[in-house]
Amino acid sequence: MSTAAVTEKRHSTLRGASLPKWTPWAIAAGSIALGVGIGVVAGLDSKIQWGLIAALLFVLGSYGIAARVEGRRQAKDRIATSLVWVAFILALIPLVSLLWVTVQRGVKVFDFYFLSHSMGVVADTETGGGIYHAIIGTLEQVGIAALIAVPVGVLTAVYLVEYGRGRLSRAITFFVDVMTGIPSIVAGLFVLSFWILILDMGYSGFAGSLALAILMMPVVVRSTEEMLKLVPNELREASLALGVPKWRTILKVVLPTSIGGITTGVMLAIARITGETAPMLLLVWGTTFINNNPFKDPQASLPLYIYQQYANSAGSGAAYDRAWAAALALIGFVMILNLVARGIARWKAPKTGR
Repeated sequence: MSTAAVTEKRHSTLRGASLPKWTPWAIAAGSIALGVGIGVVAGLDSKIQWGLIAALLFVLGSYGIAARVEGRRQAKDRIATSLVWVAFILALIPLVSLLWVTVQRGVKVFDFYFLSHSMGVVADTETGGGIYHAIIGTLEQVGIAALIAVPVGVLTAVYLVEYGRGRLSRAITFFVDVMTGIPSIVAGLFVLSFWILILDMGYSGFAGSLALAILMMPVVVRSTEEMLKLVPNELREASLALGVPKWRTILKVVLPTSIGGITTGVMLAIARITGETAPMLLLVWGTTFINNNPFKDPQASLPLYIYQQYANSAGSGAAYDRAWAAALALIGFVMILNLVARGIARWKAPKTGR
């Protein structure tokens, strides 16, 4: 017998019994069937209860079968994996349900006419109208907020990671942490009291952008700071060893290396502020007509449009349909932003040579 055959035989005797790869799927199918059966027999009307029973049976079944065939040590690994899958499905159910309801109710009036017309002289209780004026307002307000918050946030993060030492750095970190938890209504009240009541600048889309920038800034600082910390110090030291100034090292080495993560963080911050309604109610005020100038007079936005359609509908089905269609447009807008972020991150990612 050759050496390779002896080695293979020894390995085969040391390898314990293992379950087939399809075992988790079979256990899941059996757990779902048992959960439904128990729910029907027990007279449970809620399908959520059926799902919880099935999840419990799946975890217990995975542990019991794995302990009997593979041993307790492998069974503990199986039960940890099962808990992760159950947690993932429980987190996914609300998201899928939300998307399903939004698409189901939003497609009733979601068409080119709805996207290309404003409310104009259409009353909230009447059919017709669209979100063109709200789309313009949202794009301008979010764009201005990003132009304000992104440079300030990125430069603040660069200072904290590359230069920050001592009391000033600790104070900036503390206030960034505090700003991260500020409710949106507080940011709206601050801009209202300073920009509108004290300076008497009036309601406008720019006033709403100021509040959105306040909400966006700490998210950009935190995400950019974490991405900059992931850049290996060896890259900085190699650049400095060649005599490159520190500012040029940051500009040519550190930022390009982390640009993918920074872009993703910026897109997440934009997605967070896109759906804010409270600052829009206080500062933008809303209008049914098209206003292309964000620096003068009230302006519409998608979150404000959705709120107004629900609040002023008086039970009208047309207003409800428009609100759901606007919510669908808002979800689509955020999804497009995330796709753009992924594209930029992949485009600007450092070349690995593979």
